[in-house]
Amino acid sequence: MALTSTPASKIANSTRQQILQRADQCVMCGLCIPQCPTYRIGRQENESPRGRIALARGLASGELQPTPTLLGHLDHCLGCMSCENACPSEVDYAGLLLATRELQRDIQPLSWARRLLLGVLARRSRLNLALRLGRIPGALAILRSRIGQAFFKRAGIAALARELPPLPTPRTWPEIVSPAFQSRGRVGLFLGCVASAFDQDTHAASITLLTALGYDVIMPGAQGCCGALARHAGLTNDDSATRQAFLDTGVDTVLVSASGCFGSLRDSVFADGKVRVREIHEFIASDSELDRLRFKALPQIAALHTPCTQVNVARGQHAIAAMLARIPALRVMPLPSEPRCCGAAGSYFLEQPQIAGPLRDEKLQQTLALVPDLLLTSNIGCRIYLGNGLRQQGETLPVRHPLSLLAQQLDV
Repeated sequence: MALTSTPASKIANSTRQQILQRADQCVMCGLCIPQCPTYRIGRQENESPRGRIALARGLASGELQPTPTLLGHLDHCLGCMSCENACPSEVDYAGLLLATRELQRDIQPLSWARRLLLGVLARRSRLNLALRLGRIPGALAILRSRIGQAFFKRAGIAALARELPPLPTPRTWPEIVSPAFQSRGRVGLFLGCVASAFDQDTHAASITLLTALGYDVIMPGAQGCCGALARHAGLTNDDSATRQAFLDTGVDTVLVSASGCFGSLRDSVFADGKVRVREIHEFIASDSELDRLRFKALPQIAALHTPCTQVNVARGQHAIAAMLARIPALRVMPLPSEPRCCGAAGSYFLEQPQIAGPLRDEKLQQTLALVPDLLLTSNIGCRIYLGNGLRQQGETLPVRHPLSLLAQQLDV
């Protein structure tokens, strides 16, 4: 994956105009403000969607100078899209945010450390190499030392040493897994970048459930990142390899188990509609053959966290609830909607820990108050960040993907 900034001339002639056009959609009614996690913390207009739209308009028009304070307010946006979901004027806040981040990168380029981090996270070969290096005895101790923490703070990713999760062993998947009986069709399974390493049990569960339903599961080895991490940072991303990898297989449907990847795949990688991107819970829940599967009873309490991207972009939350209801004796306890973000937001928790931390703390308080046996969430970033927070508090509560639990309870 190549990470690049857009040339300044294009910024001036195109991106600024996009920002102004989208900002003009906003009637400044303020109905978005109660939905905003960062406003919930700071109670400042500049930390609300309406305030950020005004700042972006001023920055794009040249009426406002790109001061560190102004750019900071824009950087603090989590990109959760709860505001867009609540907007009666249907403001394209997602498009405005991406264009504003692109403009910010022209004004204030990312540090080399943040670019390096994004380059590693978004490319499986580099991420797997980093995981192997991290498993060298003493490597993590150096990263977590005072020297390591001081280095990461200076590089603008202050929380990296503290938020490193347990490092998995990289795994290679076969390009196709077939059911034990006659196939009903072929579907692609998107593995992602970070998820390819840290969500391996979810991918194994996806394969188990899909083959049980009679599908050939296609996982082309050349697939890469969806591009969300780069776009949210204001960089462009070459996603042609991922697109071509699935086109070459001939599948017409690609399933996504990480809700944070769904929008980028649907709206960018496969925007021309030649391949349909579907949320995996919605796909499985709508399959008529699902009634044929049986699940073993599990007399436990599962706290269910619904990521922002699941609600506001992928919209598969009802399918998740319906599928979990198929497990006899399982009691599913949804977490309260507020705060509307756990603070993970891609790489946000590494860059803005002063905002991400309080949001996570509140989510964890809500979780532990339910006294659950496990915590479920359908996005890899949320899973890592919430799991880290639990471990830092000395809690041993497992954090799993809903599909992982369903595959575990599948009665074969």
